[in-house]
Amino acid sequence: MFPKILIANRGEIACRVIKTARRMGISTVALYSDADKDALHVRMADEAVYIGPSPASQSYLVIDEIVEACKATGAVAVHPGYGFLSENAAFAERLRQEGIYFVGPPVKAIEAMGDKITSKKLAADAGVSTVPGHMGLIESAAEAAKIAKKIGYPVMIKASAGGGGKGMRIARNDKEAKEGFERAKSEAASSFGDDRIFIEKFIEEPRHIEIQVLADSLGNCIYLGERECSIQRRNQKVIEEAPSPFLDDETRKKMGEQAVALARAVNYVSAGTVEFIVDKDRNFYFLEMNTRLQVEHPVTELVTGIDLVEEMLRIADGQPLSLGQEDVQFNGWAIEARIYAEDPYRNFLPSTGRLKRYRPPVEEASANLVVRNDTGVFEGAEISPYYDPMIAKLITWAPSRLQAIDGLAVALDQFDIDGVGNNIPFIATVLQQNRFRDGKLSTNYIAEEFPGGFAGATLGDDDMLALAALACRAAFQLETRGFEGQGRLTSEHVTAERSVLIGDKRWDFSIPKSGEAFVLMTDDGQGLLIEDGWQPGASIAASEIDGRTIHVRMDRVTSGFRMRYRGADLVARVVLPHVADLMKHMPVKSPPDMSKFLLCPMPGQLIRLDVAEGDIVEDGQPLAIVEAMKMENVLKAERRAKVTRVNVAEGAVLAVDAVIMEFEAV
Repeated sequence: MFPKILIANRGEIACRVIKTARRMGISTVALYSDADKDALHVRMADEAVYIGPSPASQSYLVIDEIVEACKATGAVAVHPGYGFLSENAAFAERLRQEGIYFVGPPVKAIEAMGDKITSKKLAADAGVSTVPGHMGLIESAAEAAKIAKKIGYPVMIKASAGGGGKGMRIARNDKEAKEGFERAKSEAASSFGDDRIFIEKFIEEPRHIEIQVLADSLGNCIYLGERECSIQRRNQKVIEEAPSPFLDDETRKKMGEQAVALARAVNYVSAGTVEFIVDKDRNFYFLEMNTRLQVEHPVTELVTGIDLVEEMLRIADGQPLSLGQEDVQFNGWAIEARIYAEDPYRNFLPSTGRLKRYRPPVEEASANLVVRNDTGVFEGAEISPYYDPMIAKLITWAPSRLQAIDGLAVALDQFDIDGVGNNIPFIATVLQQNRFRDGKLSTNYIAEEFPGGFAGATLGDDDMLALAALACRAAFQLETRGFEGQGRLTSEHVTAERSVLIGDKRWDFSIPKSGEAFVLMTDDGQGLLIEDGWQPGASIAASEIDGRTIHVRMDRVTSGFRMRYRGADLVARVVLPHVADLMKHMPVKSPPDMSKFLLCPMPGQLIRLDVAEGDIVEDGQPLAIVEAMKMENVLKAERRAKVTRVNVAEGAVLAVDAVIMEFEAV
């Protein structure tokens, strides 16, 4: 086995590889850029080498620097993780020429599967079902629209070298086809240095289901079941699970066998994933093959008990697979949520900054529940604008799907992040939806369930009562402990009636004496026993209310608490009853009118302005393009207006809510 490997990556996947390498007795070398000099993967590795400035194009994508790092440290093999150079044939070839092992597939397999046009032709030749489409290169937007119309709308416009949701657009008419072609081509050139585009039929009510394969250099190849990855936003996976709640044994076997057939056709070696799109009748079609470890690989590991990183390292060392197809066993259910630094209340725009608080749930492994958190950050770390905004991957395993979902929901309640926006409220909301719990998924799920965007979860009456009771208990604790600048009080000195206001709802509680127990009485005579609760200084309240345990994020605000639970973000005001009676007469402050301004919705770079001062713009007209996290975001006019002032120039780096231009009505 290799004595030392270099990990040509960063963040959580670098940390993930280090953990397995350490268990196998392999020394590790990390790489870091200016932005990552204090990163977790640098701290975890045995050695670390500076690789260049923060932009990936000047650091993690510089092949010469990585090769020199291997030579300087004596690393004999490179694990590329995912993203960056993981599917770069030139990188794998350079390592081969230098006598350095590549922990991944052969160069020819990367080349064949890395080009989506070539891969579809090879898949068809190998007997794999493929989606109807145009596999030739497309030269112009007009040609794209012509081809799309011939295939039949809707179509998917995709970058040949794309991945991670970049360089992909759905078009339902000629106008969208032309615009989608231009945006996909531009994103592809920026992200991959390859702007080739192809078009294929977009399958309605689709599911995204992928098959994990493992192949060694001795001719052995197996599949490890499937992963359901249908919950996506902007073609980027958000929630994944294994197995799929949709497949039957017959379809699973067919998909697995076709995935193996494709791997054999290109002489594949290492771990790889064959992605399929599956329609409502379980017809499946080849999408692409990812010649690397996938982000969502932990769910496969938890249901099979196989460490995929270990298998990759052993295969790269020339060893045979540790098991055959007949040895693959599936146990229970696993589900993964990608925790991103993004604001779900603002159309999931990226969020950058310092993690003022980062306290993930405690990892555990028992016969009935596994909680795993794959991460590359720590409290105080910086979420940089230079790289993918993933904070962590939270994964749970349980004997059944609903148990795994419920376990993940509790773990999300316990996940405490502050300093940057994050998508935990959104994921928590999805997990509680009946459609998701019933397994009725598709890649259209988010668009269909949140057509107007995400505005937070709506909790049921029982949950709202529990939060109100917890807020009342917490406020009483503060008063009896002498907070708020008062002298120390005892329960005898505190009025035992309180009202809790959350939005337009009100609960009235009284607090009777009950020995050491804390009991609230509602105005309709219902008694609530609250055991444990929020403690001053704590950010998570773990409370048992009438035998039901809940975990609520709580932060103090004026006269109450901000409470976050199961996707809801609420403010609970705890006041005396006569104060509550008067509060309904308080005026409501109206928000300022910002319709005369075009604000930058996320931190990013203004890469294009489409209008100038004095122009008349129409509703829906593109105004500017802001690039953030390598994704292009087109900002459009919301009404007819005149541009009176443009405040920034192309190339400017903008903060959230920076004023790009101003308007006046016409």
